Amino acid sequence: MSVLRNTLTQSGWTLGSRALGFLRDAVILAKLGAGPVADAFITALMFPNLFRRVFAEGAFAQAFVPSYARTLEAEGEEAARKLAEETLRGLLAITVALVVLAQIAMPWIMLLLHGGYSDDPVHFPLAILLTQITMPYLSFMALAALFSGVLNSAGKFAMSAAAPTLLNLCLLIAAFVGSDNYEVAKSLAVGVTVAGALQVALLWYGVSRQKVRLRLGMPKITPGVKRVAALAIPGTIAASGMQINIVVSQALASFEEGAKSWLYSADRLYQLPLGLVGVAVGLAILPRLARAARANDGVDSQGVMDNGLGLAMALTMPAAAALMATPFLFVEGFFTRGDFTTEDAMQTARALFHFGWGVPAFVLIKVLAPGFFAREDTRTPMNFSLISVAMNTILGASLFFFLKSQGVAGFPGLAIATSTAAWVNAGLLFFTLQKRDWYTPGKRLIQRVVSVLLASAGLAALLIYLAGLSPQIADITFDSKFLAALAIAAVGALAYGVMAVAFGAIRLSDIKGARRG
Repeated sequence: MSVLRNTLTQSGWTLGSRALGFLRDAVILAKLGAGPVADAFITALMFPNLFRRVFAEGAFAQAFVPSYARTLEAEGEEAARKLAEETLRGLLAITVALVVLAQIAMPWIMLLLHGGYSDDPVHFPLAILLTQITMPYLSFMALAALFSGVLNSAGKFAMSAAAPTLLNLCLLIAAFVGSDNYEVAKSLAVGVTVAGALQVALLWYGVSRQKVRLRLGMPKITPGVKRVAALAIPGTIAASGMQINIVVSQALASFEEGAKSWLYSADRLYQLPLGLVGVAVGLAILPRLARAARANDGVDSQGVMDNGLGLAMALTMPAAAALMATPFLFVEGFFTRGDFTTEDAMQTARALFHFGWGVPAFVLIKVLAPGFFAREDTRTPMNFSLISVAMNTILGASLFFFLKSQGVAGFPGLAIATSTAAWVNAGLLFFTLQKRDWYTPGKRLIQRVVSVLLASAGLAALLIYLAGLSPQIADITFDSKFLAALAIAAVGALAYGVMAVAFGAIRLSDIKGARRG
């Protein structure tokens, strides 16, 4: 199955999940607004979002899949099943212990994550309670990641991509439970944990259908578990750099009321291309890269990376262009309703612009890291990830407090730091792959990237023009800013598709290959 076909399978389900996610976030923001209660709930979502993205969206799987696939190929199905079962038991024991410890230490953890509200006798305890309710999601996501790794190794991407829709459905239902925003926030926290349990149940069923029977039991430190841990721990840290940067930014944002809500809203928009493209391409190319690495096939490895990077940039650069050209248009259209005001949309757009120019780097990290993971080198990406975290922390804090000292909002500095750190991480990954002779971009890829840039520039110009006509467009879309933004996005997507084919950014042969599978 082609890289594009696997990517489209993953992205198709992810698109459905993200569409539900937009509806979910619009409802949540309308219910909670942008204030202390929303900031408390968003703090409670930090751990679930961190572990969902680190585990379920490929980081753990990217470390686990090569080891599992190698065992399956070299030693057979029973040995691979045993490795997965041993890993499952160890992973469950560790994550449950972490959850219990975090529950006990939560008041002190909140001083780091939500310190700006530490003197608030109402909303600081609320953040502690909500986070304690959502913490079991950690264990559920770890198990879901392992089951997804087993499925992906068998070439089954649909179920693991579909599982996140359960979180969105549960939160949509929970958002309508409660008489005020405090009760709604508590209901939403419960919904997170319920969704985690349902996701694990679905993926366990999917693994069982592959005739892989995994049983719970006492954990044992076997050679197989040690081998997986040696890869998975650094690999998970490596792939979580951007998510840790988000946590750091959110912690600093607690010193500016409403900033967490604005950053969260911007995060929901720029994470769309990351989930649709970066994660999907990264998962799709990893099994093929692992096979090429084992066969020492440099030509195949080069082709897979060129294909993955070219596809990622062709689908990501237009998203970056759109987020930078018209950030307010999309924030206002998608999120401004209920307690989330136009002023909130304007503040969110300021952050979204700076996240926008970081989007290509966020995606490049997801696509370049498998070049290391496929060769079972997870330490190098981990080191680069830690460098990224350090840079984001220092630069983010410096910009945040400097801007505040100048009498202006500090939170845009956090977005600038996050995007800067991502580009540094992506650059380190790329140049190290070249230095080790593991990957050198081909001439065709360079030409394709230039074509993507030209088509994306054309898209940005078109969107700026259409944004100026948004009041007239709203008039013919039932006076709905949401439908107007959606219509402009649809026209932009269609126009980019035409320009991308015309400039050679997307090849018709790719589309035909995906259809053939």
